[in-house]
Amino acid sequence: MAEIEIPQYFICPISLQIMKDPVTTMLGITYDRESIEKWLSTAKDHSLTCPVTKQPLPKHSDLTPNHTLRRLIQAWCSDNATNGVDRIPTPKSPLEKFHVLKLVRDLELPHHNLYQHALMKMETLAMENERNRSVMAEAGVARVMISFITWSFKQGTTTSTYLEKALRILRLVWSTSSSTSNIRPLVIENLEFISTLTWVLQQHGHDDHKVVIVNEAMPVLKTTIHAASSSLLSCLKLEFFKEIVAVLRNHKVISKQAIKSALQVLTETCPVGSNRIKIVEAGAVFELVEIELEKPEKNITELAFELLAHLCNCADGREQLLQHAGSIAVISKRILRVSPATSDRAVHILSLIAKFYGSKEVVSEMLRVGAVTKLCMVMQAACEAYLKEKARGILRLHSIAWNNSPCISIYLLTRYQR
Repeated sequence: MAEIEIPQYFICPISLQIMKDPVTTMLGITYDRESIEKWLSTAKDHSLTCPVTKQPLPKHSDLTPNHTLRRLIQAWCSDNATNGVDRIPTPKSPLEKFHVLKLVRDLELPHHNLYQHALMKMETLAMENERNRSVMAEAGVARVMISFITWSFKQGTTTSTYLEKALRILRLVWSTSSSTSNIRPLVIENLEFISTLTWVLQQHGHDDHKVVIVNEAMPVLKTTIHAASSSLLSCLKLEFFKEIVAVLRNHKVISKQAIKSALQVLTETCPVGSNRIKIVEAGAVFELVEIELEKPEKNITELAFELLAHLCNCADGREQLLQHAGSIAVISKRILRVSPATSDRAVHILSLIAKFYGSKEVVSEMLRVGAVTKLCMVMQAACEAYLKEKARGILRLHSIAWNNSPCISIYLLTRYQR
């Protein structure tokens, strides 16, 4: 296919691929439907312009199907099928709101077969494209899914297939930019839904299929917590945090997205009320160190260290950190190796340890596992001045204990008096 010359007017100006469903905007430019709809949904209202002409383009402007161009593309693809060109199928008609409302009514009827059909159909539609998800958001599908999941909780119904589909639909619908303004009213004071999601995490996660449900539930819980009020977050119980920490404990089988969602949930709830103590009591500090020992992706490390820095601001958090034999070592290794933000939080944690736990054992451990060496490297690296000052403060704090270490320059011990 690389040797075939594709007519230029068959190419979408955004994706630079052959258009499968060409549509024309009010400015007369033709794009592939999926590309232009994504452009319209993600661009900010004040900066929404035509990708080609740069002229203002209304966010909800009509997109007119270009049937003639689509037939020409299909005919061209058929003529070149022997050269490896795939045939472009006739696109489905765009999903209309009344179709979704019909499925919503089916879900509101207590009939097993209707539930099953409606859920399966909604799942298929939600997974197809962004436009379907936007239509579903406008039709109130999120409200129905929350009601359905909560109803399952009240009934004690643990049918994994139904829960999995409902959670996936809710996650996908909430992922659209058009649903952002509609999420907060549904969950801002909805403690019952948070209790429902806690129940979902309690009931599932013990085999491969149930792990899938946890993977779907955690992003939903993250979105819920983000939209919840401070008063609601202050009502969270220890049981809630134990279930989130259990997700971290199973990080080897849980998806990366679910792990990131769990870290974000704990970080967002941490500053509210007595949640920090509850998170520590749930065993989060120990599990964060365990995750870091597996050398996770950069974004997971950044989230883990942000949370760890919060938790180490309290005495119980620092004590739990030191109970893990590898804590100081893993914190030290992340300095100057992940990101400036991670280095900042790692040095902050070490400063708290050095200040409040200056026992001979801890100070010796910091020297033995390379924490002192890393602090010296911070002093010499192109770091922010405040970070250098913090590292210098730690070195000066225990300079007597570390004065025989070859990694500490003489000027650190003589130039800066304690």
